[in-house]
Amino acid sequence: MPQLHFVVVTIGSAGDLFPFMRVALALREAGYRVSMLGPVQHAPFVEPTGLAFQGLPAEEAVLDHPDLWHPTRGLAVVWRATRPAMARIPAFVAALPVDERIVLLAHPLALPEADLCRARRPGLKVVAAYLAPSNLPTVHDPLMLGPYPVPRWVPLDARRWLWRRLGDALINPVALPDVNAARAAHGLAPVADLVEHIVKLPDLSLTLFPEWFAPTQADWPQPLARTGFPLYDPSPQAELSPEVARFLEEGAKPVVFTPGTGNRQAAWYFRCALDACARRGLRAILLTPHRGQLPAQLPTPALWQDYVPLRALLPHVAALVHHGGIGTTAEALRAGTPQLVVPLAHDQFDNAARVRALGAGTSLRAARLNARRLERRLAEVVGNEAVMEAARRAATLCVPADLGPLCARLASLAA
Repeated sequence: MPQLHFVVVTIGSAGDLFPFMRVALALREAGYRVSMLGPVQHAPFVEPTGLAFQGLPAEEAVLDHPDLWHPTRGLAVVWRATRPAMARIPAFVAALPVDERIVLLAHPLALPEADLCRARRPGLKVVAAYLAPSNLPTVHDPLMLGPYPVPRWVPLDARRWLWRRLGDALINPVALPDVNAARAAHGLAPVADLVEHIVKLPDLSLTLFPEWFAPTQADWPQPLARTGFPLYDPSPQAELSPEVARFLEEGAKPVVFTPGTGNRQAAWYFRCALDACARRGLRAILLTPHRGQLPAQLPTPALWQDYVPLRALLPHVAALVHHGGIGTTAEALRAGTPQLVVPLAHDQFDNAARVRALGAGTSLRAARLNARRLERRLAEVVGNEAVMEAARRAATLCVPADLGPLCARLASLAA
């Protein structure tokens, strides 16, 4: 039988990369050939594992785009920034040996290109891997349209109308010209709606988050595979640095603040963090690789670090204040750490709502962020026994994902 080859494609930050890497490594451990395509700047994470890696062009300037973290305009920025990378996928797949059986496991934003690959190789199978619940459109509760929750009393027909309006206003005008131009170049008919197109095209859809975090909705695509959070730590044996260990020993448990490793527009966030901690007498650890976002001189009860593995750090802190990226959210749930989510855009509002529903924390929209409001939210989380108990309960659910059955199901697609 021809060799089975998994091509794993992702985009985005390290938080987007790691779950795909964990699945890719599980497939390799199961004995399959695996190639990984991702942003070229992530090569230092991938190459030490020995996975075959193809770096895709990444537009670093997008991190400074003023609309990158806008609740409605951010998607257009991400879409345009990823198109040069996604355009490389069909050529990569076309160059693979013709006798290989190919399964393409792809980030949702790579699905239009996955469909082009399948048009040239009809036997190719496409798996859509969804990192967060909001990546899967639904009209059922809980329903968030950006930062706005849709009340439970809104009927389904009205919710479908809202989704169509959202697509027609914010998604299709940005995405369809690119998608249909590429389809025309491959001799394929145009599509009228991007979301409807990418939801229907996979041979299998896969959620990289568990049922207890987001139950399966009746209108999610089928067939559908579920798994737990496939958490990946590039340095599982890494310990806390002496500087961090010393800071932890010197006083009360600190609050950790991170706006996400890719956020270079977080100066206001950190200023509010320092002011709120000063008001409440809290110690703080500030995580960002971009030191210029912080004051030149930090107050004594605050420590800056460019990176600390959350797996090692979170068991020793009072709370984690973060942007609501799915990877950071999952790490805090695994550690049983109370969370204060400050969502800016993309899937972050929905992730924040799910943390609140679990009772494991609260949230404050970034658009409403100031020191006074942040101080009040910190008071709701830090030292709150009910929140701490809910976070501990979530940790008991957040067991390591068993990827063996998933690998078998993915392999069966190409049988």
